[in-house]
Formats: sequence, structure tokens, C-alpha cells
Amino acid sequence: MRSAWMSCRNAIQFLPSETELRGKVVWVTGASSGIGEELAYQLSKIGAFLAISARREDELERVKKKCLQISNLTEKDILVLRLDLTDRSSHEAATNSVIKHFGKIDVLVNNGGRSQRSLFMDTNLDVYSAIMELNYLGTISLTKHVLKHMIERKRGKIVTVSSVMGIMGAPLASGYCASKHALQGFFNSLRTELTDYPEISIINICPGPVQSKIIQNVFTENLAKSLENSGDQSHKMPTNRCVRLTLVSTANDLKEAWISDHPYLAVCYLWQYAPTWAWWLMNRMGKRRIQNFKSGVDADASYSRKTK
Repeated sequence: MRSAWMSCRNAIQFLPSETELRGKVVWVTGASSGIGEELAYQLSKIGAFLAISARREDELERVKKKCLQISNLTEKDILVLRLDLTDRSSHEAATNSVIKHFGKIDVLVNNGGRSQRSLFMDTNLDVYSAIMELNYLGTISLTKHVLKHMIERKRGKIVTVSSVMGIMGAPLASGYCASKHALQGFFNSLRTELTDYPEISIINICPGPVQSKIIQNVFTENLAKSLENSGDQSHKMPTNRCVRLTLVSTANDLKEAWISDHPYLAVCYLWQYAPTWAWWLMNRMGKRRIQNFKSGVDADASYSRKTK
């Protein structure tokens, strides 16, 4: 297995995802919108068999309908499976449903989760509990049931959509960062427990800001409150580009891939190789991030933009 850090420009060095993923059974969580939805579309075009899961079954049916329109898949090639990651007691039955339908699971894409936009001192602690329950515990719970099946087959891929926030820290997302750091630590540790199974890959995908609907469903300072203004998202990486690189990373068994534009990608390199500089830079970028948020624009709007 190879390990690499991937910018948005160097995917041409790797094998195409079509070669590796065509005909594979891929289970995608969080498939009703954003990155998960786009994953379903691109995987269907490749010719992968799909299990798509989220809480909103009506949205999953919409995604399935489009997948059938844009691909050569048939009705039985796409399984719609409602799933609540926080209902851990349902995960074993859900896993068995996918295996019963397709006979196997080749790839699990842990994509379900929610981000955050709130300052720590303004945020109720039950928000932090909910973030960890969904983003971290729900993900590793489902992974445990799927991994049991993969160990029996001695092959498979566990792909987890983490974040560059799992590598660095940033204001307005302390709980989200904590959950992604937890995922990074968990899956990097899990990989070392699977050395007897060289055909089982643990792949961490770390996107930067992406044009998806995740910002519309973020956690705020209390569980009952939604974000009032999500702001313009056009400055972020297009979702289809992020997903394309995610699939290339999956096909090539990359242990970790950073998928981002600059300046976020540059900060990842600094965090890795020059952390003192990274802390200094994040203090400056973090201040702008808070200013953006309080002024009603997207927190990740261009850091070079002058404050009016």
C-alpha cells in the first residue's frame, strides 16, 4: 500500500479509479447530499454497485433515481438503506442487509457527519457530546461491523472522509476538529492492528473547504439552533473535483490524502513540517475566520480579502 499527500493537481500520477472500482460493492454513508451524493453519482458512472445510506430516505431515493439515469446500473444494483449513525444498535442489522443484498462489501465510505460553527465559550457541552456521538462513535461503530466481514474475506477498503481539520486546529470548529482528530488517531491505530491482512486498506481522506451542503447543517452553540447565514461557497473546491480525487486515492490505496486548494493545503504542510510557523499563521487566519463569521460571510472566505 502507498501513502501520499495529494494536492488538487497531481492525481494524474495514479491509476484511474475506473479500473479498480468497477464492479465493486461500495457502501456510502451520508449519501443524501454533498460529498456523499456526488460519490454516488461518480461511482455509478464507473459501474460500482452501490449501497447508499443517510437518515433521509426520500433524498436517497432522489439520488438513486439520478444514478440510474446517468449510468448503466439497474434497480437491483443500488440499495437504499436508511441509517442513523447515532443509533449504534442498528448498525449490525444494516451491515447484514447490505451483505444479504450484494453478497459482500468491498468498500465502506464513512462520509456521514456534521461540521460546526460556534465559539467554544458560547457553546453548550451537549453539542460536543452530539458531535462526537455522530462523527466519531457512529463511524467507528459501523466500521466494526463491516470490518468483521472484511476480515472474514481478508480484503476490503475502509475509506473515512476526515478533514484537514483532523490535521490542524481552527476557531469556530473546536468540537468538529476534536472529532476529526479522533478519527485520524483511531484509523491510524486500527491500520497497525491489521498487518496480518495486507489486502484490507485503511484510507483517510482529508478535504479542505468544499462546495457542499455541509455548512447548511452545522452544529451551532446549541442543538436547537441552525446557522442563520451559510454565506457564499463559490470560493471553495468544487464537490466533483474533491470526489474525483477521493476515488483516485481509494483506487490506489493511499493511506492519507489531503485534498485541498491553497492556502489550506499550504497550512497542512506547515502543520506537518513547521508547526511553530503553523501556529503563528493559524492565529492570524483564525482571527479573520472569526471576523468573517461574525460579519455574516462564510468563515472560510478568502483570507486575502480586505475587511470593509
